[in-house]
Order: sequence, then C-alpha cells, then structure tokens
Amino acid sequence: MASNPGGLGRVCDFSVGISPVDTQTGAMTGKRISMENCGGLMIVLFKAAGIANDDYSIHLVEHTAYTGGTSTDLACMTRYWQKKETALDGDEAWSEVTQTASHANTADATSAEAEMIIVFDVQASQLSDGYTHISMDWTDTGAGGTQPGCILYVPYDLKVQRKPANMTSWLRPGVANA
Repeated sequence: MASNPGGLGRVCDFSVGISPVDTQTGAMTGKRISMENCGGLMIVLFKAAGIANDDYSIHLVEHTAYTGGTSTDLACMTRYWQKKETALDGDEAWSEVTQTASHANTADATSAEAEMIIVFDVQASQLSDGYTHISMDWTDTGAGGTQPGCILYVPYDLKVQRKPANMTSWLRPGVANA
C-alpha cells in the first residue's frame, strides 16, 4: 500500500502563491488561498541571487472572497525564518528575523545578492472577522538583471484530511480540485 509522502493530505498540503517568474518583470499579485480548512499557512518564498540593490519586498493581504470581495492589508507578520547564502547548497542554518507587526516585509540591503528561502507563518485566527482568504504579493525587484523567484503556500493543521487525490480546492473550500 502506498503512503502519502510526508503526511500530504493528512498534515499539510501545497498550493501555488506565485509561479516561478523573473521578479524584475513587474509587480506580481499572489494567488488567493482559503484559510477556512486549515489552522495555519506557511508562506515559502524562494529567490535566486541577483544584482545589488534589487532587493525584494512582499505584501500580505486578506480577502473576503476568492475573487472580488473586500481586500485589506493583514498586519500580522512579526517574524520569519530565512536561509541566505550566495549559493544555497544545503549547509545553511535557519536564522530568525523579527520585525514590528506589519503587512509588509522588505529585505535587508544585501538580500538581492543572495539566494534565499524565507518562511512566514500566518494563523487562520489572525484574519479579521469575515475574511477567509490571503495572498502574498511581491513588488518588482528592479532592473539590474534576471532574478527568478516563487512563492509556495503550505496549509497545515488540516481540518479535513483526505488522500491527496481527494483534496478540495484551496480557493473555494468544498469544491474538488479539477
């Protein structure tokens, strides 16, 4: 009998926030994800090294619907974890970074030159009343040269546990993935 890899469908799931893209092609709007069927969400940002001063900036937004509805900044980011090195090769340690509660995160002045994995945590209980979805947007990093990046959402503490083939949509709870 095949098992679910790493608890997929039981402990966690994965969804795209921003597909891999050159972050210097313009601002990127993150896809919305529902927080109705999970206790929390890890937002994983991965970026390649780029040119000095082309540092990243991201923006967390909460929404009342998966399309349309009302959107507002979600100022709950107080800390994140990062791995940062000129070329990530698996020997990096996580470092914790703290900030005043905000909807935005702007990297330090040397982030552009490094490859980075950055992980934020958002609890479903942090959303304002009536808000059910979040998204993470990424601003244009500049024009110094190609700097690929992507954002992956990792819902965890799943309220409904299913084998991966039967998971419901993270856009609209209760609607099966197509």
